[in-house]
Amino acid sequence: MAVKKQEKGGPGQDPEATLFEQAQAGCADSLNALMLRHERLVHRVVQRQRLYTLPYEDAVQEGRQGLWRAILGYDPGRGNAFSTYAYKAIMRHVWAGVKREIRRKKREAPLGVLVLYHYHPGPDPAWLVEREDIRQCLLALVERLPGRLRMVVIAYYGLKGKEGQTYQAIGEQLGCSVEWVRQLHQAALVWLRQVAHSQELRYLLARHNQAQYELADELAQAWLRRRGGRNGRH
Repeated sequence: MAVKKQEKGGPGQDPEATLFEQAQAGCADSLNALMLRHERLVHRVVQRQRLYTLPYEDAVQEGRQGLWRAILGYDPGRGNAFSTYAYKAIMRHVWAGVKREIRRKKREAPLGVLVLYHYHPGPDPAWLVEREDIRQCLLALVERLPGRLRMVVIAYYGLKGKEGQTYQAIGEQLGCSVEWVRQLHQAALVWLRQVAHSQELRYLLARHNQAQYELADELAQAWLRRRGGRNGRH
Protein backbone atom coordinates (compact mmCIF):
# COMPACT_ATOMS: atom_id res chain seq x y z
CA MET A 1 0.00 0.00 0.00
CA ALA A 2 1.46 3.37 -1.02
CA VAL A 3 2.18 5.91 1.68
CA LYS A 4 0.35 9.18 1.09
CA LYS A 5 2.73 12.10 0.64
CA GLN A 6 2.40 14.85 3.27
CA GLU A 7 1.01 18.06 1.80
CA LYS A 8 2.62 21.44 2.36
CA GLY A 9 1.42 23.08 5.52
CA GLY A 10 0.45 19.74 7.02
CA PRO A 11 1.23 18.38 10.50
CA GLY A 12 4.85 18.83 11.55
CA GLN A 13 5.56 21.94 9.46
CA ASP A 14 6.43 25.24 11.13
CA PRO A 15 3.23 27.36 11.04
CA GLU A 16 5.23 30.47 10.09
CA ALA A 17 6.92 28.58 7.26
CA THR A 18 3.44 27.84 5.96
CA LEU A 19 2.61 31.53 6.11
CA PHE A 20 5.70 32.34 4.05
CA GLU A 21 4.74 29.77 1.43
CA GLN A 22 1.22 31.10 1.23
CA ALA A 23 2.34 34.73 1.12
CA GLN A 24 4.79 33.98 -1.69
CA ALA A 25 2.02 32.17 -3.55
CA GLY A 26 -0.08 35.33 -3.50
CA CYS A 27 -2.15 35.00 -0.32
CA ALA A 28 -2.78 38.56 0.88
CA ASP A 29 -4.00 37.42 4.33
CA SER A 30 -0.76 35.52 4.99
CA LEU A 31 1.32 38.45 3.77
CA ASN A 32 -0.55 40.88 6.03
CA ALA A 33 -0.21 38.50 8.98
CA LEU A 34 3.57 38.36 8.53
CA MET A 35 3.81 42.12 8.04
CA LEU A 36 1.99 42.70 11.33
CA ARG A 37 3.97 40.01 13.13
CA HIS A 38 7.30 41.63 12.21
CA GLU A 39 6.30 45.30 12.44
CA ARG A 40 8.36 45.71 15.61
CA LEU A 41 11.47 44.63 13.71
CA VAL A 42 10.94 47.53 11.29
CA HIS A 43 10.83 50.03 14.16
CA ARG A 44 13.88 48.44 15.79
CA VAL A 45 15.90 48.84 12.59
CA VAL A 46 14.73 52.43 11.98
CA GLN A 47 15.58 53.47 15.53
CA ARG A 48 19.18 52.36 15.01
CA GLN A 49 19.74 54.33 11.81
CA ARG A 50 20.83 57.92 11.34
CA LEU A 51 17.90 59.47 9.50
CA TYR A 52 19.27 62.98 8.92
CA THR A 53 16.17 64.98 7.93
CA LEU A 54 14.04 61.98 6.87
CA PRO A 55 10.93 61.95 9.13
CA TYR A 56 10.59 58.88 11.34
CA GLU A 57 7.25 57.80 9.83
CA ASP A 58 8.69 58.07 6.32
CA ALA A 59 11.63 55.91 7.41
CA VAL A 60 9.19 53.35 8.83
CA GLN A 61 7.35 53.25 5.51
CA GLU A 62 10.65 52.61 3.74
CA GLY A 63 11.38 49.86 6.25
CA ARG A 64 8.02 48.24 5.60
CA GLN A 65 8.88 48.07 1.92
CA GLY A 66 12.05 46.22 2.88
CA LEU A 67 10.08 43.87 5.15
CA TRP A 68 7.60 43.16 2.35
CA ARG A 69 10.41 42.25 -0.04
CA ALA A 70 12.09 40.12 2.62
CA ILE A 71 8.88 38.13 3.16
CA LEU A 72 8.56 37.43 -0.54
CA GLY A 73 12.22 36.43 -0.87
CA TYR A 74 12.75 34.42 2.31
CA ASP A 75 13.41 30.66 2.10
CA PRO A 76 12.76 28.96 5.47
CA GLY A 77 14.49 25.84 4.19
CA ARG A 78 17.91 27.47 4.28
CA GLY A 79 17.94 27.55 8.05
CA ASN A 80 18.52 31.30 8.48
CA ALA A 81 16.41 33.18 11.01
CA PHE A 82 13.94 35.46 9.25
CA SER A 83 14.80 38.38 11.55
CA THR A 84 18.45 38.23 10.42
CA TYR A 85 17.46 38.02 6.75
CA ALA A 86 14.87 40.79 7.01
CA TYR A 87 17.05 43.13 9.08
CA LYS A 88 19.41 43.72 6.16
CA ALA A 89 16.58 44.21 3.66
CA ILE A 90 14.82 46.70 5.93
CA MET A 91 18.06 48.57 6.57
CA ARG A 92 18.84 48.85 2.85
CA HIS A 93 15.43 50.36 2.14
CA VAL A 94 15.74 52.84 5.02
CA TRP A 95 19.18 53.89 3.78
CA ALA A 96 17.78 54.33 0.27
CA GLY A 97 15.07 56.58 1.70
CA VAL A 98 17.64 58.63 3.59
CA LYS A 99 19.73 59.06 0.44
CA ARG A 100 16.70 60.23 -1.53
CA GLU A 101 15.87 62.72 1.23
CA ILE A 102 19.44 64.08 1.19
CA ARG A 103 19.31 64.49 -2.60
CA ARG A 104 15.93 66.21 -2.31
CA LYS A 105 17.26 68.64 0.30
CA LYS A 106 20.21 69.51 -1.89
CA ARG A 107 17.86 70.41 -4.74
CA GLU A 108 15.82 72.74 -2.53
CA ALA A 109 16.57 76.39 -1.96
CA PRO A 110 19.11 76.56 0.90
CA LEU A 111 16.75 78.04 3.47
CA GLY A 112 19.59 78.65 5.89
CA VAL A 113 20.71 81.46 3.58
CA LEU A 114 17.18 82.78 3.09
CA VAL A 115 16.89 83.40 6.84
CA LEU A 116 19.10 86.42 6.31
CA TYR A 117 16.06 88.04 4.67
CA HIS A 118 13.92 87.07 7.69
CA TYR A 119 11.98 84.82 5.35
CA HIS A 120 10.15 81.61 6.26
CA PRO A 121 8.05 79.78 3.65
CA GLY A 122 4.44 79.43 4.70
CA PRO A 123 1.84 76.81 3.80
CA ASP A 124 0.93 78.61 0.57
CA PRO A 125 1.10 76.05 -2.29
CA ALA A 126 2.63 78.77 -4.45
CA TRP A 127 5.85 78.22 -2.50
CA LEU A 128 6.21 74.83 -4.20
CA VAL A 129 5.92 76.44 -7.62
CA GLU A 130 8.24 79.33 -6.86
CA ARG A 131 10.88 77.34 -4.99
CA GLU A 132 12.95 76.48 -8.06
CA ASP A 133 12.99 80.12 -9.22
CA ILE A 134 14.07 81.19 -5.74
CA ARG A 135 16.79 78.55 -5.61
CA GLN A 136 18.22 79.51 -8.99
CA CYS A 137 18.13 83.22 -8.15
CA LEU A 138 19.82 82.68 -4.80
CA LEU A 139 22.57 80.50 -6.27
CA ALA A 140 23.21 83.10 -8.98
CA LEU A 141 23.47 85.78 -6.30
CA VAL A 142 25.93 83.69 -4.27
CA GLU A 143 28.08 83.26 -7.39
CA ARG A 144 28.47 87.05 -7.50
CA LEU A 145 29.97 87.18 -3.99
CA PRO A 146 33.61 88.32 -3.86
CA GLY A 147 36.32 85.64 -3.58
CA ARG A 148 36.54 84.13 -0.12
CA LEU A 149 33.06 85.24 0.85
CA ARG A 150 31.66 83.03 -1.90
CA MET A 151 33.82 80.10 -0.85
CA VAL A 152 32.68 80.37 2.77
CA VAL A 153 28.97 80.60 1.94
CA ILE A 154 29.12 77.67 -0.49
CA ALA A 155 31.00 75.51 2.01
CA TYR A 156 28.97 76.52 5.08
CA TYR A 157 25.56 75.92 3.48
CA GLY A 158 26.59 72.99 1.29
CA LEU A 159 25.55 74.67 -1.97
CA LYS A 160 27.63 72.44 -4.24
CA GLY A 161 25.82 69.21 -3.40
CA LYS A 162 27.89 68.39 -0.31
CA GLU A 163 27.20 68.47 3.41
CA GLY A 164 27.47 71.89 5.05
CA GLN A 165 30.81 72.38 6.80
CA THR A 166 31.77 73.88 10.16
CA TYR A 167 33.82 77.05 10.57
CA GLN A 168 36.73 74.90 11.72
CA ALA A 169 36.67 72.69 8.62
CA ILE A 170 36.43 75.73 6.35
CA GLY A 171 39.25 77.44 8.21
CA GLU A 172 41.50 74.41 7.71
CA GLN A 173 40.86 74.58 3.97
CA LEU A 174 41.48 78.31 3.75
CA GLY A 175 44.37 78.35 6.17
CA CYS A 176 42.77 80.80 8.60
CA SER A 177 41.26 80.82 12.09
CA VAL A 178 37.70 79.89 13.05
CA GLU A 179 37.06 83.51 14.08
CA TRP A 180 38.20 84.81 10.71
CA VAL A 181 35.88 82.36 8.93
CA ARG A 182 33.03 83.59 11.11
CA GLN A 183 33.87 87.18 10.14
CA LEU A 184 33.91 86.22 6.46
CA HIS A 185 30.53 84.53 6.85
CA GLN A 186 29.01 87.62 8.48
CA ALA A 187 30.50 89.86 5.78
CA ALA A 188 28.96 87.63 3.11
CA LEU A 189 25.52 87.89 4.73
CA VAL A 190 25.82 91.68 4.82
CA TRP A 191 26.72 91.68 1.12
CA LEU A 192 23.80 89.38 0.26
CA ARG A 193 21.36 91.62 2.13
CA GLN A 194 22.37 94.75 0.25
CA VAL A 195 19.46 96.03 -1.79
CA ALA A 196 21.67 96.78 -4.77
CA HIS A 197 22.63 93.11 -4.97
CA SER A 198 19.41 91.37 -3.93
CA GLN A 199 16.58 93.17 -5.73
CA GLU A 200 15.49 90.18 -7.83
CA LEU A 201 15.60 87.72 -4.95
CA ARG A 202 13.82 90.13 -2.64
CA TYR A 203 11.05 90.48 -5.21
CA LEU A 204 10.59 86.67 -5.31
CA LEU A 205 10.53 86.56 -1.50
CA ALA A 206 8.21 89.59 -1.18
CA ARG A 207 10.91 91.32 0.87
CA HIS A 208 11.32 94.43 -1.28
CA ASN A 209 9.51 97.07 0.79
CA GLN A 210 11.01 100.10 2.53
CA ALA A 211 10.90 98.49 5.96
CA GLN A 212 12.98 95.56 4.71
CA TYR A 213 15.48 97.92 3.08
CA GLU A 214 15.87 99.85 6.32
CA LEU A 215 16.31 96.63 8.26
CA ALA A 216 19.06 95.49 5.89
CA ASP A 217 20.82 98.84 6.34
CA GLU A 218 20.54 98.66 10.14
CA LEU A 219 22.04 95.17 10.18
CA ALA A 220 24.88 96.30 7.92
CA GLN A 221 25.60 99.33 10.12
CA ALA A 222 25.58 97.18 13.25
CA TRP A 223 28.06 94.81 11.63
CA LEU A 224 30.33 97.71 10.66
CA ARG A 225 30.22 99.10 14.22
CA ARG A 226 31.25 95.72 15.60
CA ARG A 227 34.20 95.79 13.23
CA GLY A 228 35.13 99.31 14.24
CA GLY A 229 33.94 100.79 10.94
CA ARG A 230 36.63 99.02 8.91
CA ASN A 231 35.90 97.83 5.39
CA GLY A 232 38.54 95.16 5.06
CA ARG A 233 39.41 93.25 1.91
CA HIS A 234 38.11 89.71 1.57
